[in-house]
Amino acid sequence: MKAQLAMFGSKPVVRPEHRRLEWPVVTQADKDAVLRALDSRKFTVGAKNEQEISGLESEWAEFCDTRYAVAVNSGTVALELALTALGLQPGDEVIVPALSYVATAMAPLYQLAIPVFVDIDPVTFNIDVTQIEAKITSRTRAIVPVHLGGLPADMDEIRALARKYDLLVVEDAVQAQGGKYRGETAGSMGAASVFSLNVEKSVPTCGEGGLIVTDDESVAERCRSLRILGEDLSTDERLYVSATRGSNLKLSSVLAAFTRSQLARFWEYQERRDKNIPLFLARLAELPGIVVPTVPDDRTHMWHMLRFRFDPQAAGLDGVTPGRFRQALRRALLAEGVPLTHYQIIPLPGQPVFQEQNAYGNGFPWSLPGANPQRYDLADYPVTCQVIEDSLCLRRMHLNPDAGPALEEYAAAFERVWGNLDVIARFARSLDYEPPWAAVKGYGQKAGVPA
Repeated sequence: MKAQLAMFGSKPVVRPEHRRLEWPVVTQADKDAVLRALDSRKFTVGAKNEQEISGLESEWAEFCDTRYAVAVNSGTVALELALTALGLQPGDEVIVPALSYVATAMAPLYQLAIPVFVDIDPVTFNIDVTQIEAKITSRTRAIVPVHLGGLPADMDEIRALARKYDLLVVEDAVQAQGGKYRGETAGSMGAASVFSLNVEKSVPTCGEGGLIVTDDESVAERCRSLRILGEDLSTDERLYVSATRGSNLKLSSVLAAFTRSQLARFWEYQERRDKNIPLFLARLAELPGIVVPTVPDDRTHMWHMLRFRFDPQAAGLDGVTPGRFRQALRRALLAEGVPLTHYQIIPLPGQPVFQEQNAYGNGFPWSLPGANPQRYDLADYPVTCQVIEDSLCLRRMHLNPDAGPALEEYAAAFERVWGNLDVIARFARSLDYEPPWAAVKGYGQKAGVPA
């Protein structure tokens, strides 16, 4: 007799303590590091004999196989400053994937540059390199590949296009700390690359932080100036004289100390994740209608986020749409204790900020003289729309190095649900359904969103 689903009254498969695993793991070493920073009384960049921020920058550059690292107060700021330091100008175009955190496409706007979106690959979820060249114009200045979920993008093809058209490559590596692509380290393959230390990342801080890495000394020096109000840093004594436009974007030494402590344990934790997560994925891959994350042989997956696609036809459920199947599965699996969630409910070009094309009033930067008109119609990004429609993600919990027992229970919960697919099918057909992006106010008015 098959087990009844928890959504109809049975005891959930996942025990309460495994529904919300701790991340980040905070140890005594982390607390000692924070106290060390507090005791030093050196809390910011430029303080005499400050060691935590400079120590993190040195250790992070080594971690990324780059010459320089510059610490700032978020990953979003890191990307903004990297593009600024590399000389992006108003009206320049920056190619970005249609699926990422909004900061990837927002950062160019700070330089009055214009994001140009490219659809994603349906397997890796990274930018589809076969579609980039068609988006390159005389105004294209940079490509920002995102290593989404922790899997490095197809960097050889991207760099070949950059060389062909004389473009900058700026890696958005915020989700792929420590990743490898054909022997190269994520973050070492662009003119500059950026990382986030957000509390959800594999190497976090206790809040927000970010880093820019580069092999170009002039880019590093400009980033250091930009994070401290564009000050001239060429003198031994701080003169409080701004040489260019900048802002106050420094990282606290307390946050740097916490990250240094976390970084020291990163590879130990990653080794345990590399055992726990593939075992979990292997069990799910046995279930018809689930597509688990794929890892090409030439790169590593850092498992920042696990995205699962659901195919009702492959599961033997005729007459059930992918969206309804995904929605029914989410309710059933949440009831069993599996903390699945969306990651982005609308492709980036459908976000209101890009639909309105009026970031600074008067239509800027899209209305700048000579700027190419942008058509942000979601019908142009069918793979991104479909992936959002038929997938759910596991985030944060699985990063805990002791997540093995919880992942075993998550897999058992999936197996219970799959043992009741006839019930899931009936439930899916009964749902009042709208796509995830229906939550975005006015989503259908301009974006050409598929119904």
